[in-house]
Amino acid sequence: MYDTIPNHVLQKYCVPFSTMQTQKVHSTTKKQSRPERKISTYKPNIWKYDHLLTLTSEYSEEKYKVEVEKLKEELSCTYFSNSTISPVDLLELIDSIDKLGLSCYFEVETKEALGKIIMSVKTNSSSTEEDLYATALCFRLLREHGYHAPQDMLKDFFDGKGKLKVSDVKTLLELLEGSYLSMEGENLLDDTRLFITKKLKSLVSKSDYTFTNKEYLSNSLSCPFAWRVKWYAVRRHISAQELECNNANPMLLKLAKLNFNIIQATHQQDLKHVLRWWRNVSIVEDLSFTRDRIVESFFCAVGLSSEPQHGSMRIWLTKVIELVLIIDDVYDIYGSLAQVQQFTRAIETWDPNEVEGLPECMQICFRSLHDTIEEISVEIQQQKGGLSALPYLKQVWVNFCKALLLEATWYHKGHIPTLEEYLNNGWISSSGPLLSFHVIFGLTNKITKETLHLYEDCRETIYHTSVVIRLCNDQGTSAAELERGDVASSILCYMQQENVLEDVAREHIESIILDSWKKINYHFNTLSTSQQKLVKHVINEARMAHVMYQFGDGFGVQDGETRDQVLFNLVHPIT
Repeated sequence: MYDTIPNHVLQKYCVPFSTMQTQKVHSTTKKQSRPERKISTYKPNIWKYDHLLTLTSEYSEEKYKVEVEKLKEELSCTYFSNSTISPVDLLELIDSIDKLGLSCYFEVETKEALGKIIMSVKTNSSSTEEDLYATALCFRLLREHGYHAPQDMLKDFFDGKGKLKVSDVKTLLELLEGSYLSMEGENLLDDTRLFITKKLKSLVSKSDYTFTNKEYLSNSLSCPFAWRVKWYAVRRHISAQELECNNANPMLLKLAKLNFNIIQATHQQDLKHVLRWWRNVSIVEDLSFTRDRIVESFFCAVGLSSEPQHGSMRIWLTKVIELVLIIDDVYDIYGSLAQVQQFTRAIETWDPNEVEGLPECMQICFRSLHDTIEEISVEIQQQKGGLSALPYLKQVWVNFCKALLLEATWYHKGHIPTLEEYLNNGWISSSGPLLSFHVIFGLTNKITKETLHLYEDCRETIYHTSVVIRLCNDQGTSAAELERGDVASSILCYMQQENVLEDVAREHIESIILDSWKKINYHFNTLSTSQQKLVKHVINEARMAHVMYQFGDGFGVQDGETRDQVLFNLVHPIT
């Protein structure tokens, strides 16, 4: 995905993997029955916090923000006010602005431009190669920006009129990306996706295809743009445009680099804040069975909301995500059934006295959760005003822990649920509803009854987003979970239920993920514009699941794709 990371950079920020000690494990004497305590196979944290705490960036200086404003004005005058620019060039400009992370600077201009070119592209009856490409690009952009774009816009591609060429990779890619913005019942888009996927895979397999094209095609085939976190794709698009010297817009590219570095500087300040908090709570030393993944938790929080103005929410989400990992390990790895039952009762009553008699490490976990959520609710109250968030935050944590308890009960009783039974609980244990409540509270100007109504209005979107989180997690972690002896994942549930092999089960799970995205697309489009602006951050939870689990367990195994993305997106500015 990115350039190779130099060894001296890895040595500065990361503990050498070869020198890491195997983490202490917790297990009981082997028995034929289910063990009370499973084996933890997680590796220790790889990040050198001292070095991360020294991160500084010159791009936090005011002069760079002034330069951004100047470039923004120049671009607006040069391109959006240019009456001679063709519809295709204007579409490509909007696409570049989106992919380079600059949409916030040109919201008004983009809306006006799309309004002007909709009819010119949709009513164009010509079928030249450029017109086909423009139609495919227009369809995708309209759907991405919340406009009505019927699938019939693409019917000419396949009824003989369009004369679509298999060699026209640019158009094929636009059609493929657009097909992933489909909703239930849009059979033409389903057929489009299947047809083009087959054609592009055959191109990738050809030896005479250039490496750059192969990499780009492979990325689109493995994870479409609609499923990616846009902010974490920005740097890749900047690099790609730098390679296209003849087609790149130098002024737009300069703005994109500045914007990326300025926002990264803000993220670095937030990261240092959570690192100091993490050191102050100092609980990992007492919890050798769990994961010290505060950097990865922050990486996820940025993926949910990268905008500079959402720093407080990023910090809250980072704390919550790290606590989700710890509590999940309490139920999955450390606690006996009786212990996690007592732990769940303590969460329900929110009473520290309820954990008396539990192992000290479980008491520490409860106190950390209790105190952190109390602190977050106070900060929300101070910043937002209105109703107290605490009762609602407590309830989503109760729901989450009850879902984990049910999974623990299945494990200890040796029960493998059906896939339906598993997902009825798994969407909650995914932490999706829990994170969504924190996102909605974090983005709302004031906590009112309308805020709670918004959660209900978005319930279908939250549900399907949570299903994607659950299934992506299972796809990336199932092998390691089987090694640890965890409760059955969706893959094993389906294998057992249908008596099929793992590859068949994984294919079925992939089809559910695709169907869930169709439902997300549909329900998102039923919301008002103001609701969409907020709920897009909820949907980013599903996109972040693809980021973290596409190449395995992004939380469990740090020294791979996740490490590289952290370094490129959070540590190193673009030079």
